[in-house]
Amino acid sequence: MPPSLTSFTDDARIALDNIADRASGLVNPTIRLGVTGLSRAGKTVFISSLVHNLLNGGRLPLFEALRSGRVSAVRLEPQPDDAIPRFQYEDHIQALVRDRIWPDSTRAISELRVTLDYQSASGWGRMFSRGRLSIDIVDYPGEWLLDLPLLAKDYNTFSSETVALARTGIRSELSREWLALTAAVDMDAPADEATARRLSEAFAAYLKACKSDERSLSTLPPGRFLMPGDLEGSPALTFAPLPDVPETRAPKGSLRAMMERRYDAYKNIVVKPFFREHFARLDRQIVLIDALQAINRGHEAVQDLERALSDVLACFRPGHNSFLSSLIGRRIDKVLVAATKADHLHHESHDRLERLTGRLVDRAVQRIGMAGAGIEVMAIASVRATREATVKEDGHLLPVIVGTPMAGETINGESFDGNRKTGIFPGDLPEDPESLFRQVDGTEPVLPDMNVVRFRPPALEEAASGLKLSVPHIRLDRAMQFLFGDRLA
Repeated sequence: MPPSLTSFTDDARIALDNIADRASGLVNPTIRLGVTGLSRAGKTVFISSLVHNLLNGGRLPLFEALRSGRVSAVRLEPQPDDAIPRFQYEDHIQALVRDRIWPDSTRAISELRVTLDYQSASGWGRMFSRGRLSIDIVDYPGEWLLDLPLLAKDYNTFSSETVALARTGIRSELSREWLALTAAVDMDAPADEATARRLSEAFAAYLKACKSDERSLSTLPPGRFLMPGDLEGSPALTFAPLPDVPETRAPKGSLRAMMERRYDAYKNIVVKPFFREHFARLDRQIVLIDALQAINRGHEAVQDLERALSDVLACFRPGHNSFLSSLIGRRIDKVLVAATKADHLHHESHDRLERLTGRLVDRAVQRIGMAGAGIEVMAIASVRATREATVKEDGHLLPVIVGTPMAGETINGESFDGNRKTGIFPGDLPEDPESLFRQVDGTEPVLPDMNVVRFRPPALEEAASGLKLSVPHIRLDRAMQFLFGDRLA
């Protein structure tokens, strides 16, 4: 994280928190795993499936410690942070397994501790390690992560960048009402609460329109405008960017001065505490994205996803932790960017989805200097809701995926009731992901025609004992091995 994002006081408080964490870790070795994602990428589903598979002996052949039999016990334990809501694993897994519905999306921060007892792979390790690792899973909305770059921007910079983006592409249509309101006000006139409220409400409506399923845009700070919680109606959320803000000092008591002050309050009240108390204490991080939804919504959504990922990954502190550096300025030494819903494609396209994800993060990786050192991309399905099959059409075998579309889903004009299964051809991703970004003769690239359908969670079979089998997945074990497998060596 660039030094400009934190003050000396912030750094001192972060160092004290890290010292406390490390002191606790000497008694109970712990890794703090941050889980976030951009809109509808499946953060809650990922955590629920990960924990369920660990607790219930799921099929995890690429998770070496479990495959080799070195893990002797896995259990949930009370989390260490009493002020953070507990991730309600039991409720979420019941929704998935019993009710076959997708749990509600992440609206605030939550935490869950899962502890593994294991035997070290080396004799030296067995001699000096107690063979126990606690994983503190910290779940937080991706919108909060997208807010962190605001710490390095003053109000003028924030306004100019946000307004410039709002005037491009489809955003120009979605922002029309808000920009018309801003154009009609005198920013240097005396501050007026009713005007500030109208502007902030119009700005929030624009952000919500960008996030909608129909648009699926990803770059949407300030995040709390989309999920205000107990701050709804507060001055810290009653501001908006203004177009063409002059470099001169805002007149005292003016609307512009009010907006600047409230923007700074948003950073101090909302963004800084999240960075200092939560983000700066993470050891590892997974960022989940829904690349298929972006492709389905068009070139602009793909571009916006790339922009958001660049902003997100720029927030991380690349590099490895020594004992001393972890006390002063803890670094997130492993970051996984995972494209979810791989089960919505035939396995022949999984490697193409992975290459596309790599292309989406290329610029950010170069920007923050993490190439080859601590960042990985994968195509996963936290819960596999489909199976693969083939159908014969015009004498050719066509690969399809079979699942139960959610109630109300429509395929080729046919509406589904949530109970009947069907097979669909999901479409093919291009072998070369660059073709999704390359413009020819100034025209936008033609994106593949993807058949994106929302499926219900699968009906799980029961073992002879009557217990339901663990949640099926795609490459969840590979993600586990990357994120914390080395801590169980």
